[in-house]
Parts: sequence; structure tokens; C-alpha cells
Amino acid sequence: MCSRNAGQLTAGLEHPQFLFGGRRLVALLLLLALGLFGGRANAADDNSPIGRRIDNFELPDSLGALHTLEQYHDRSLVVVAFVGVECPIARLYAPRLEQIARDYADRGVTVLAIDSNRQDSLTDLQGYVNRHGISFPVLRDSGNRIADQFGALRTIETYVLDQQRTIRYHGRIDDQYGVGYSRSEPTRNDLREALDELLTDQPVSVPQTKVVGCFIGRVRKPQADASVTYSRDVASVLNRHCVECHREGEIAPFALSSFDDAVGWGETIAEVIREQRMPPWHANPAHGEFANSRLMSDEEKQTIYDWVEAGMPEGDPAVLPSLPQFVEGWQLPRRPDQVVAMRSKPFDVPAEGTIEYQYFAVDPGFTEDRWIAGAEVVPGNRNVVHHAIVFFSPPNGRGPQGLGWISAYVPGFRPPEPVTGLARRVPAGSKLIFQMHYTPNGSPQQDVTKIGLLFADPETVTEELVTQVAVDPKFEIPPHAEEYRISTTRRHWPKGSRLLALTPHMHLRGRSFRFVGHFPDGRDEILLDVPHYDFNWQHTYQLAEPLNLPEGFSIECIATYDNSGNNPVNPDPSAAVTWGDQSWEEMMIAFFEVAIPRGSLVAKQRSRTVSAEVRGKAEKAADEMFRRFDLDGDGRIARGEVPPAFGAFGFGRFDANGDRWLTREEVLQEALRSIDR
Repeated sequence: MCSRNAGQLTAGLEHPQFLFGGRRLVALLLLLALGLFGGRANAADDNSPIGRRIDNFELPDSLGALHTLEQYHDRSLVVVAFVGVECPIARLYAPRLEQIARDYADRGVTVLAIDSNRQDSLTDLQGYVNRHGISFPVLRDSGNRIADQFGALRTIETYVLDQQRTIRYHGRIDDQYGVGYSRSEPTRNDLREALDELLTDQPVSVPQTKVVGCFIGRVRKPQADASVTYSRDVASVLNRHCVECHREGEIAPFALSSFDDAVGWGETIAEVIREQRMPPWHANPAHGEFANSRLMSDEEKQTIYDWVEAGMPEGDPAVLPSLPQFVEGWQLPRRPDQVVAMRSKPFDVPAEGTIEYQYFAVDPGFTEDRWIAGAEVVPGNRNVVHHAIVFFSPPNGRGPQGLGWISAYVPGFRPPEPVTGLARRVPAGSKLIFQMHYTPNGSPQQDVTKIGLLFADPETVTEELVTQVAVDPKFEIPPHAEEYRISTTRRHWPKGSRLLALTPHMHLRGRSFRFVGHFPDGRDEILLDVPHYDFNWQHTYQLAEPLNLPEGFSIECIATYDNSGNNPVNPDPSAAVTWGDQSWEEMMIAFFEVAIPRGSLVAKQRSRTVSAEVRGKAEKAADEMFRRFDLDGDGRIARGEVPPAFGAFGFGRFDANGDRWLTREEVLQEALRSIDR
């Protein structure tokens, strides 16, 4: 669920142009939709269905043809999977279930899928079958009768029945997806393991596993005297916090813009709110005030809980509030002055798997410096674009201070309103770099993402907007460390600058992040506290009031990491972890959106003297870069010797003369410019 005034979420941020190295970025498939999934009990549950016999049943498929369990009496095993048309995990597992059906068909195994969700129509069901190329029967359980017989609660929940139609296995298909995380591949294929064991007359070694998925939208009888109804009470809450994303054509996997939409998701909505997975917001409310806060009030939460408890009554449609008005197409205050596409032809997104970050470099044709007052990134296909970030790469590395950030798209993002006098400078000859993170949704897709730009009149610009960082790349997190602390401090700010927003960035072992402001008068203040960092939702926290940055002011950034086995997303608790681009490595970065008086950067760069300490750091950075990338030892680095991500973002910044070779002096000069900015 997303707030209408959602701020800038920067999921999976990587900024290799300010790093001195890095391999091509590989992101684990971290779905927005995983925030919607819960789990049911493990094998220790007293209500375990193992050993229960399932009676014969008869259900229609999406075309009306009737199927019975009895008609498969000659099959050794029957797999029954409860699915949902709009449940993201059921979409992801559809191709995998189809593959299992094909792989085991000749071994006497039949797969049946059952949809018991009240919100799924026969037309929806047939679309699900066609979209995922499903060959096995998908049946409609419109009254939840069969789901009740099995005791199924979630999608996708699977059961294996032996020839006597006794349940021998119950649980997940595999362990790739969990609440808030995704592995690049399963570590255990539970359903296949159970089938293999049963087909060879062995006992099932793990007969029950935890089920992860959406609640089955059951038919429930509303309380006649309910004090809370959808029309009078619930719709307004959903309009404020959910509908911007949960509506037709947007990134969320299902709509919540009507009673018929919402009633089938009531239990899921209540669960994710209660567990604070939705609406997505991770700032500690005790510290700081933020313009893009997504917090839901206790009263709003209780309204949802009471409605679900009362059986989700509709109430009087006559009192239903109007839906919010959303801007179709561009959400900028006017049509863009220029639109730039990431490429001329669509990028093909496969049905499943992990897709490396994709980079597309585009020449926008800037023959003079451009001041960007506003920008919006619009995905061509919201079903598979998890996030998109657009940077600029100046010619020969000749650009303003900062990271070259322009804009981003992530679920729920609304571009900030342009502020008169505030703009980003993009030098003439710059290229735009699209960083694309795709998340497959179970069927092949295509995408062409675009960015729309609003130009400012240079004569009106009084402040330059730049993205600055504090970073600590030199750490080693010990194996099994449960609370490892790393800190760094940014001490220097251009004179007269203002802090507008803060963004913490870590990877899968990130546990918490805190920004502490140290004022010249000795006062300390927690500017932002993120006690439960979530790699799926990397917000930019926009200050409700910009903070002036006086001389002597510093921001201490404190990050903690969980490299223990208690961290469910930890790729390997036994590994010592160092800096790296990939999700199974780590980063420690704090991003700052800063407004700087126009012209102050140039003046500062001209007047800067380099201290011995700064030069020493730069010398070490240059030596390290040559150690890593000068593979043939000839004293220079070719573009082909660096990873693609660094080549796309950072090479031009170092290559001052544009000859596509890096000398040590070029690397040293860029390091001097980068350190202690």
C-alpha cells in the first residue's frame, strides 16, 4: 500500500561513478509484493493436515468443464495447489508448477490447481491459464468448500495426495521466496523432494513446511450490526494510503479501488498493517519530521481491523467517498520540455529468474548546459519495473560536484514539485544513464522506460541541487556477527547550503541506520533513525523543513549489520563480508540531497588547497584502483579492463582527456576531487 504523497524510494541504489571499482551489479529478486506475504505454522502445528484423507470433489475449470478427484484414480500421486490470479507469489510460481507437472507426468503424478478466491472471476482464471501457459487443470472453488476441506489458508499452498488420497506433504513449492526477501535460487525444492521420496516408497523427510503467500479471499457473512463498513469508514483509509499503487495499471499486484476489489483482500490487508509491512515506512517517529511520511494512525489501523473482524460489510454505497484524482501519464506540473527513452526498442523481460541490473546510455543532445527544474521517470511496464534510476555522465568527467543523480522511479514515487530557483546543472555533452531493475512476474514482458525533463531558465536559478555522500568502503564484517557497527561522518558542506533529504543505503545484512547531526554549539540531534532497515524499501526521507548547514556542522552516520544466521536474508553467515556491488556483499552509504548557492561550488574548487592527509588518501585510492584493474601491468587501465557498471558510470569521470585509457595521474586527480567533498 502506498501513500498518495509518497516520497522518493530508491530501492537497490548503486552509484558506481563515485566508487573506485566494482563488478556489474547483480540484485536479488526483491519484490515489492513480498511485503504482502505471510506464513502459517510449521510442522509442529497441532492442526497439521498430514495423514488426513481427502474426499472426492467436483469442480469446474475456467471453461466450465467439470473435473473430479476420482477421475485421477489411476495416478500414483496428485499435487493440489491453491492459487490466486492476482497474488504475486502465485504468479511467480505458475511456470515452476507447470514445469513440475511436465517433469513428473510420466511418473504417475497429476497436478491440479484450485482457485478459491472470491475476487477471482472465471475470466480472470482463464487469463491466468493463458498468460502462464498452464497445461494442467485450474479449477474454480467459488464457495471455498474444497479449501475448507483441505484447511488451505494461503496462495500458493500445496498438498501431495497418495493413491489413497491421504495428504503426505503440505507446504511450499520451494524456499526461494519469503516475507521480505528472495533468494536468487532455491536452497531446497521441497515439493520435488517429497514427490521423489514418495515415488521411491520412502517416507517424506520433511512432510510439512512453512507456507508463504496471500490469504485466500474467502466468502464471509458480514455482521448485520457492524459499526464499521467499507463505504463509510474503510474506503477513505484505503484512498489515503493504498489506492495510488493499488489501482488498475499501477505497480501494485491488485487493485483496492472498490469494495469488490478490497473485500477479497481483507485478511491480507489487516495482516500486513499489523506487522508494519504496509504502508512501507521505516523511520522511527520519535526523531525527525518528514514531508513524505507514510505513517498510518492507530485509529486508521483499528478501522481496518474492526472491518475485517465484522466480516467486511459493504455498508451504504451512497456514502462512498470519491476516489482520489490521479494524473494520467506525466505527473509533472506541465508537459515535459524533453522526453528521453532508454532505448529505441523494448527490453525483453523473461518470465522468471534473476535479472542483472541493466544499463542504457543515451545521448539527449545537450549542446549547452541544461538546468533541470523537475524530472519524472515513467516505466513502460510497471508490472516488471521494480525501480529505475537516471543519472547523467558528463563528458570527460567534467561536471558539477555530486553524483550526477537526476531522478528515479520506484513504487509509489511522486516527483517532487519544482521549487523556483532550485535546479540541477547537467553539462553540455552529458549522456543520460538509465539503471533498470526488473522483477519478473511469471510471464514474458517488454519495457521501454522514459524520463521527462523540465528545464529551468538559467537566469532564475539561485541554488544548485546536488546529491552528496558519506561513505565507508573499508570494512570487514566478521562471520556470524549479529550487530556489527560501522560509522562515518560528513564534516564539510559548501557555504550557505541547505539539507533537503537523507537516504541510507546498505544491502541484505543491513540492520539499522541512524543520522546524528552535531551542531557547532555542541548540541546533538538525531535527524533520522531507521531501526529496521529493509532492502526492499529504501526510502529517501524528505525533511519537512530544510536544515541550514552552518560551518562546523557535521552528520555522523551509524550503520549496524546482522551477519548471523538469525538474519533470514543473509546469503552466508559464515562469510566475512567486505564492500562490493553485489547484494551478497555490503555497502555503507549515506546520501544527502543538498541545495547549494549557485556558483559556490566553482569558487570552492578554485580556492581549494589539498592537505597532506587528503593527498595521502587519494594516493592510496589510486594505488588500489591500479592494483585491481591494471591486469596487464602496463601502467594504464583500458575500458575493457573494468566491470561494465563502472565502465557505464565512472570511466568517463576519470578519463580526463577522453582517450579511453586511464593513467595514474587521471585517477589521482579524480580521487582528489572526490575525497572529502
